[in-house]
Amino acid sequence: MVGSLPGLKKTLELGLLAIPLIGSSILRMEMSTQQENSANVSGTCCLYDLLCSETPSWGAHTDRRRLSGSQRRLEKLLHQCGNDICADCGSPDPKWVSLSLGVFICIKCSGVHRSLGVHISKVFSVKLDEWTDEQVDTLGGMGGNTAANDKYEACIPDDIKKPGPDSSIQERSDFIRRKYEKLQFFSSNDLNPACTYPGHRPSSSNNCSSQDKKPYDKQATRHRIGHAFRNSWGRMQSDSKSTKKSNSLAGMVEFVGLIKVNVVKGTNLAVRDVLTSDPYVILTLGHQSVKTRVIKNNLNPVWNESLMLSIPENIPPLKVLVYDKDTFSTDDFMGEAEIDIQPLVTAARAYEKSNINESMQLGKWVASKENTLVDDGIITLEDGMVKQEINLRLQNVERGVLEIELECVPLTQ
Repeated sequence: MVGSLPGLKKTLELGLLAIPLIGSSILRMEMSTQQENSANVSGTCCLYDLLCSETPSWGAHTDRRRLSGSQRRLEKLLHQCGNDICADCGSPDPKWVSLSLGVFICIKCSGVHRSLGVHISKVFSVKLDEWTDEQVDTLGGMGGNTAANDKYEACIPDDIKKPGPDSSIQERSDFIRRKYEKLQFFSSNDLNPACTYPGHRPSSSNNCSSQDKKPYDKQATRHRIGHAFRNSWGRMQSDSKSTKKSNSLAGMVEFVGLIKVNVVKGTNLAVRDVLTSDPYVILTLGHQSVKTRVIKNNLNPVWNESLMLSIPENIPPLKVLVYDKDTFSTDDFMGEAEIDIQPLVTAARAYEKSNINESMQLGKWVASKENTLVDDGIITLEDGMVKQEINLRLQNVERGVLEIELECVPLTQ
């Protein structure tokens, strides 16, 4: 991507970087060279110079955002004994939290946690997400990594080795799924009274938890990804084998970064319920899927909802699907689109290697008849964050526009 700099240099000197989008569509990212803007640094940024420097690596820039009161409390929890290392692999200084499990985890383990599904592990960033006092209180009341491991690692077989900071993604995935999804190391007085059966050893607490094992009903995706999130009769009859295979693959993907997607609003969406619709949005990146809340009776919904996805090493397009929520039948399709996030990742990587501190425009995607953009998608640098604003014309539907903001995040955050 960034490695073929001579080719990029030749292309950027012409002022256009052509990047393939949906199918045969071509998305043009317009760049200005330093020679054209040497007298005005705060104008259009010379991404040309950033790309032609050494191969950039993320993490060169520190987080410039101010911490809120709840985030400061969260930082204190992070530095408590046991929370300063990943609950699953022992990596130091974890920056992610599974709020539903009450554990602090590293970025690599967080990718596996996302693949488990939010019904098992709901992942938040210590730095990137906005925490409420209620969420911090909930996390603090769960006891942190030590209490969670006393429960979920109560009975680990002698032949099972806990992963370390340098373990492969496959080793992490296998252990984390056994630990939280299959609950193989979890024991209660009802399930395993003595917790001393052959081949097992107790955790440091030497006590088995009294909490009951939670059943997790896994559902498959049929026809469209939206079925995985629907409350319909058809969902109850789906085959769980495809879901297990998909989740297994998701847990073993190596991640190179994160993308924060803010689903802003929809405009003039399609009618699916006589006069209106109850729309929600599903985002998929590789094997990961997340969804927004449902907005009732609104063809111009405003979500302003931020969702986080891990970026796989081989970057796939970000798929966007819109559905109308139905209670007693299959949810109705309201349009779809795809976004090529590779240019945004390229810009973020280049910026991380630079010394730029001012807000500026890095480039833009030019809207045309060959793509789904309503207007040019601007890539900007704001407060040390590389962002892109996109207005998408929904496809395979009679009408509808979706406004989305993207932010590329390095693994170090």
